[in-house]
Amino acid sequence: MPKRWRIAAFDSERTAELGRSIGVSAIVAQLLLQRGIVDRESARRFIDCKLTDLRDPEELPGTTEAAARISDAVAKKRRIILYGDYDADGMTGTSILLLCLRLIGGNVGYYVPSRLDEGYGLNHDALRKLAADGAEVVVTVDCGIASPDEAETARDTGLELIISDHHEMGSRLPRASVLVHPRLPGQPSAFPHLCGAGVALKIAWALCQKITGQRRVGERMRNFLMQAIGLAAIGTVADVVPLIDENRILVRHGLTSLKAQPTLGLAELARITEIDQKQEYHSDDIGFTLAPRLNAAGRLGQAQLAIELLTTESQERATALADYIHQLNESRQSLERSIYRAANKQANEQFDLANDPALVLAGHDWHPGVIGIVAGRLAEKYNRPVVMIGLDPIGVKLGSGSARSAGGLNLHEALESCRDYLESYGGHAAAAGLKIQPDQIDAFRLAFSEYVASQLPDGGAPPELEIDVEAPFTELTKKMVGQIESLAPFGAGNAQPMFCTTDVAIHGEIKRIGSGGRHLSVTLAQRGIQLRAVAFGNGDWAEALSNHDGPISIAFRPVINTFRGRSSVEVHLADWRVDR
Repeated sequence: MPKRWRIAAFDSERTAELGRSIGVSAIVAQLLLQRGIVDRESARRFIDCKLTDLRDPEELPGTTEAAARISDAVAKKRRIILYGDYDADGMTGTSILLLCLRLIGGNVGYYVPSRLDEGYGLNHDALRKLAADGAEVVVTVDCGIASPDEAETARDTGLELIISDHHEMGSRLPRASVLVHPRLPGQPSAFPHLCGAGVALKIAWALCQKITGQRRVGERMRNFLMQAIGLAAIGTVADVVPLIDENRILVRHGLTSLKAQPTLGLAELARITEIDQKQEYHSDDIGFTLAPRLNAAGRLGQAQLAIELLTTESQERATALADYIHQLNESRQSLERSIYRAANKQANEQFDLANDPALVLAGHDWHPGVIGIVAGRLAEKYNRPVVMIGLDPIGVKLGSGSARSAGGLNLHEALESCRDYLESYGGHAAAAGLKIQPDQIDAFRLAFSEYVASQLPDGGAPPELEIDVEAPFTELTKKMVGQIESLAPFGAGNAQPMFCTTDVAIHGEIKRIGSGGRHLSVTLAQRGIQLRAVAFGNGDWAEALSNHDGPISIAFRPVINTFRGRSSVEVHLADWRVDR
């Protein structure tokens, strides 16, 4: 479905004034204003993004008490288990606290539930087993705040439970020794958007201060904390929390740390993926290279190996684990491509894509760790909610489903309306999971589609593309694009600026590139200027562009591409349409 382009308003007077005050182009000043940065001081603070602007850990509710209890457990040699999550945020947060507790002499281990067998978060059986195996203190990382019943099991087994999390809370908070969370009721936090790894970093920072007895820690702990900021940057980008305020500081300096002083395992992962050849890292290197490999381990049930990769002190083990996890990601990509082809074929053969309000797809051997990615791709492609259900080939286990929203539908409410057909479900407005008996799929499909149709009678909101700036190729100098880079790191809440322009000609051959021709490369020309353009994930545009004769309008992100020591401006295409 064609996207609606929504071009931001432009205030020439305010833009010119801000641009003059800080010495940047009008385009960059306009981008700052669109981010709510309206004066010289706030603009300088945003661009400088100083590490010293991080808030002290005691400003995060629960952190000081958690550090006191953990340091006491370390001093008494009590067995501490870090109970983490199996995504990149949980893995990096667990790794931060694991490295910290090892540094200060803690008797520490870690536990990550299997995504495939146990699911997300605390579970009763795991807590009982940990207690039986000698655990005395359990510190959760990136989970636990919505587990009041499991917290009671921890109390019943004699475990001291410290919960660190950032997810949404239920109607009842768990009874734990300490709750560390950036949005605890009645405890105002200066910054409510930290991810799980960001929360873990604040606890580690507070622990270092507690152990040394002073706010400024020694060189050994400073070096650890800088390395931990790199790990927190991975979790922050991977968990798609807003890249504003402290998160932006963590990622800006974390990228430098990942380049300058990575853990052994991250250094090996950078070597295998060849990002170590770059002069500096960008948030895309996390989002498209490092985080997907860590997440692949979690999706395929081997998150504990990713944590070992991030924390090992053995060069040999780091190399072996990086190789293995890189291969896991290739397996995940292969599974994803195979499932996508099968699901897309099913959608075209069994659904009326012009009229059906939702897609509920099911297939055998659809890996439950991968179907959520495919559901997201299909929801974006067809602009309608998609539910993907993986069926057990021998019919013993329940069907396992992942859902992704489109058109503004609240998925959690949609599944709630269909609860009579489901064994279990959970999630939020944009993404959710479910369990279902195979013989209930047809009834669920009908009920889900009817609910979607009632909520989105016109098919829901059409997809929109937010455009920051309309500018011709003549404006895209290396100096100006370099100034745009000063607004980085980019991500959720601080999106990489989107441009548009009209009257663009296709110059030369249109090429499909990348694995399976997923991407597209073409040279574009406008007013005597030619720029290379790449469309990631949109190789299927090739035929339509090749058959079009005439000017087009494009939506794009300008970037500086450096290859073999030579830099040039190129554009990353986000959309195109025929000039009217």
